[in-house]
Amino acid sequence: MAVEHVQSGVVWVNSDGKVSSVNASFATTLGGDPKNIRGRDWYDIFAPRDRSKMGEAYSQMLLLGKASVEAHGRRLDGSYSALEVLMVAIHDHKMRFIGHHCLILDRTRERVLEAQLEELTKKLALPSDAAR
Repeated sequence: MAVEHVQSGVVWVNSDGKVSSVNASFATTLGGDPKNIRGRDWYDIFAPRDRSKMGEAYSQMLLLGKASVEAHGRRLDGSYSALEVLMVAIHDHKMRFIGHHCLILDRTRERVLEAQLEELTKKLALPSDAAR
């Protein structure tokens, strides 16, 4: 129940790669309802251009127990969000891999603001460069 109230998104992915549970924050980041995300392949949560990066992070998680990566989430409407992703492997009492948690922080707003700031900085730099 506490997972529903954390501010970062959390999904539980079974060992078969299917999303088993999704908290409300994660669903909101993807622009949907948790029931629309459950049962999907976890790779489908991410932008196609980031799939190889996610595959590498997944391999690292299997070896080291956890992995962090920046990736783009694919929203249900087809748009994308900028995410910080932490994957944590979970094993049963016999050390068999049973799935992983995928925790996200949505950094879309920050990335948009950074791009706007960069654009404004470039515009402000143009007149001073022209005056030289």
